[in-house]
Amino acid sequence: MQNYLKGLKDGIPIGLGYISVSFTFGLIATSKGFYWWQALLISMLVLTSAGQFSAIDVMLTPGRFVELIISQITINIRYSFMSISLSQKVDEKFGKIFRLLYGFFITDEIFAVASMKKEVTRSYFGGLSTMPWIGWTAGTLLGAIAGNVLPASIITALGITIYAMFIAIITPGIIEDMKVAITVFISVLLSLFFYYVPVVNTVPVGFSISICAVVAALVGALILPVSEVNEDE
Repeated sequence: MQNYLKGLKDGIPIGLGYISVSFTFGLIATSKGFYWWQALLISMLVLTSAGQFSAIDVMLTPGRFVELIISQITINIRYSFMSISLSQKVDEKFGKIFRLLYGFFITDEIFAVASMKKEVTRSYFGGLSTMPWIGWTAGTLLGAIAGNVLPASIITALGITIYAMFIAIITPGIIEDMKVAITVFISVLLSLFFYYVPVVNTVPVGFSISICAVVAALVGALILPVSEVNEDE
């Protein structure tokens, strides 16, 4: 119980931060035609910010399952690597069943906090995951309700906050490493290419996101590789 409460405490800042981001998701989802309960259900069962935002437009058109699957794998594949890394730190009570269950809660922020621990217990990770999940679902619900009440002009203005969130995520890496900045710039150019160039701009958004992400990552890895750091140093 003590470990759970410690994890619960560590997860409070993450949960509070998620409220503002998921509020925007709920707002955008309802503005695009989703019911409030549909937006809430998505956040309760998925818990992936970038994946949810990218899936909204794809889900509006029936039958685009392949596009949805490919884009979600591209965006969320990083969680698999995070889970593999974190599995090296879990204690012996963290059995296979709990690894499968708690794998659902892996996000960038939860992984970052858990990975700083020398050993991750089952109860601690359960507590750490609780507040972020509550914050994410609660923020979505608030945003979805607000989307049915607020004027269209305010909804449009608040929708810009999601772009501010993504800019805030990549800015530290761009400032610290020129290689990251160049890779991001490549992805931006590719996105503009798929958005403005005739014929090419007919490519479904799910596929274009995947292509931009994979190509930019490959170019960065091949031309601008990051040197390995010796952990013993």
